[in-house]
Amino acid sequence: MQSPRVITVSAILFMMSQTAVAREVTLPAPVLEWSFYILLIFAVCVAIGIFISMRGRNGSSDTVGSLLVEQNPLIHSLRPDVSVTDCVGRMNELNIGAMLVMENDELLGIFTERDAITRVLGAGLDPASTNISAVMTKNPIKVSTSTTLEEALGIVTNRRIRHLPVIEDGKVLGMVSSGDLIHQLMAD
Repeated sequence: MQSPRVITVSAILFMMSQTAVAREVTLPAPVLEWSFYILLIFAVCVAIGIFISMRGRNGSSDTVGSLLVEQNPLIHSLRPDVSVTDCVGRMNELNIGAMLVMENDELLGIFTERDAITRVLGAGLDPASTNISAVMTKNPIKVSTSTTLEEALGIVTNRRIRHLPVIEDGKVLGMVSSGDLIHQLMAD
């Protein structure tokens, strides 16, 4: 068996030999002209592809704020003194999985399907006599309009939550779900 050094030296000597050196080839002018145009078209296609890719990454469609603009969301909220039964009934009417708990335009918490199952039914509480303020998630994790979709998806994934209220300057602008985020990222 030959050593790697012998094989490498042999390969270099072969490439330098007269038989391995390419001879100058003269191509007709039309072939050279077409080659130039093909190379130019390829470069333009690559530049357009890069532009479209960068616009999608850095454009308006990559933040939670732009997602809210596209959704034109309605803010569904209830006061903290509403019963769990009434809250769940309203969530069913609206076909949503979470309800913001607010008072005087201030976000106090969020009540989700998971809260209904674990904190009400799982704890054996009576939904008709239990206020949502007693079983809601207080001080929920929030995002701003400048949060990127990737960051928001990372939050819902790592924290194992499905809904993120969107707050800007202390004002609730809406709420995005994990499904909203995934759908938007897949569309991009």
